[in-house]
Amino acid sequence: MKPIRSWLAAGLLTLCAVAGVMQCSAQAQSARTIKLVVPYPPAGTADIVARLLAEQIGRAGGPAIVIENRPGGGTAIASEAVSRAAPDGSTLLMISPEFVITPHLRKPNYDPLTSFEPICQLVNSPTVIVVNAESPYRTLADLLDAARAKPGEVTMASTGIFQVAIEQLKRAAKANLTYLPYAGNAPASNALLGGHISSLFAVYPTVAELVKSGKLRALAVASLKRIAALPDVPTVIEAGYPGYEVESWSGLLAPAKTPDRDISQLASYFTAALAAPEIKSKLVAQDSYAVSVCGAGFAAFIRKQYEETGRTIREANFKAQ
Repeated sequence: MKPIRSWLAAGLLTLCAVAGVMQCSAQAQSARTIKLVVPYPPAGTADIVARLLAEQIGRAGGPAIVIENRPGGGTAIASEAVSRAAPDGSTLLMISPEFVITPHLRKPNYDPLTSFEPICQLVNSPTVIVVNAESPYRTLADLLDAARAKPGEVTMASTGIFQVAIEQLKRAAKANLTYLPYAGNAPASNALLGGHISSLFAVYPTVAELVKSGKLRALAVASLKRIAALPDVPTVIEAGYPGYEVESWSGLLAPAKTPDRDISQLASYFTAALAAPEIKSKLVAQDSYAVSVCGAGFAAFIRKQYEETGRTIREANFKAQ
């Protein structure tokens, strides 16, 4: 019996040691500061979501998360920087659909499918096409008719996230809209308010206050269904373009080779933040919704988005603006 007791004692000591290491590791991770790189200027959807979740994680006793805005290059500048960061869970990247668009238009110094570890898809948000409230266009048909009548004179702006979506609309409507890229939703909205552009394709939360205040007019919802905040605004599908569906999404990546334990811990921080009632209510108020698809599920989602986007770009044969 003595050898058995000795073996049990040794096993208990080992378990205690492992538990201690795990506890120390979790405490060390919660004590450090994490840099979350957002590849857009402040006030865009990705930035809004990043800051909401960072604040919630801090309130819940998790690590301090500092937001760093690094716009430019169709998200390539921020993506390359994070791909080169140490794979220790201290530097993360917020992504949106533009992340899977840019590599098809220009060759970045990273691979979107192999240079990162997927953590979680976080939020989905509806999209809208808006004009200045003083614009003569009151429906999507008005805007597209003008684009057909004056080829190239009617402009539609967006961040690069909607470059493919606008091209698809142009082709479906046979309307010669001129696409204008902007580094973020805030400068694009300012350009629309200033009368410098004809229309804007945007994520609804980024223009919601301007629409509610009457400064901007929503012509159409580009998502599959009408949104609760704009019950009288038809979808692009209802306007006569079946199958047209565009939603924005945001997600989180870490540099490739980040240890699985760090990925799992980070996923738990962010999914817990998304589940917090105060975060849910803030997202719903903006017609945005938590998704919380993590790990392999998110990796499959990114690959599918990348492949489908590439196919659309090749078929349209259009180049980077």
